[in-house]
Amino acid sequence: MTTAAPPTRAYRRLSVEERRTQLLGAALTLFAHRAPDEVSLDEVATVAGVSRPLVYRYFPGGRQQLYEAALRSAAEKLILCFSEPPVGPPTERVLRVLDRYLAFVDEHDAGFSALLRGGSVVETSRTTAIVDEVRRAAAEQILLHLGRGGADAGAEPGSRLRMMVRTWIAAVEAASLIWLDEGKQPAAADLRDWLVDQLIALLAATAATDPGTASAVAELLPLENAAGPAGRLAERLIPVVGGAAHLLPEG
Repeated sequence: MTTAAPPTRAYRRLSVEERRTQLLGAALTLFAHRAPDEVSLDEVATVAGVSRPLVYRYFPGGRQQLYEAALRSAAEKLILCFSEPPVGPPTERVLRVLDRYLAFVDEHDAGFSALLRGGSVVETSRTTAIVDEVRRAAAEQILLHLGRGGADAGAEPGSRLRMMVRTWIAAVEAASLIWLDEGKQPAAADLRDWLVDQLIALLAATAATDPGTASAVAELLPLENAAGPAGRLAERLIPVVGGAAHLLPEG
């Protein structure tokens, strides 16, 4: 009685683009949880299930080229976190944006921290430019949610409003790093709500002295509702503001 030979697994040769995507995925897996300086090409090859020479064939510049390509891939994903359909109250859109952003930070904790803190031996002007591109793209998306910027978004944002949004993006970035340092406490949802409160407060403070921002806020308020972030913050602030009545001019 003859024994049938075990079936052989079909092998499919990957295209150049598929192989490149596979190698970038392996690199991102490693960079997500360790500083770039600590990741070797041998480890990337092992995770991808390929040989070291094959990694060099696709990235002849070695770890530096692979890191920059992986960073570009991650940057594109991070920029997508800030993209949100212009539907519903603006502050609720920003909540969803931050949910995705903080999920990305959580998933890529060590790599995110190493990237934004700098000091890496693989850090170059190109990697710095990629990070700055993410910051600028995030700011542009937030301005769209605030009804400013873009071909169909009404008036162009003034310099004060643009600076305010970029300041808030920097605060979100800093808070994310501190959140990682603090063992991801408070809960991501609490951090998200606090960051949206900060955005609302910054808008109100800027609108008090900048007509352009005041105009944007006047257009945004009718889109908000009492149950949303803006309504909840207003309710909490009324007792606080009431305690400052003695600071107002008489009459």
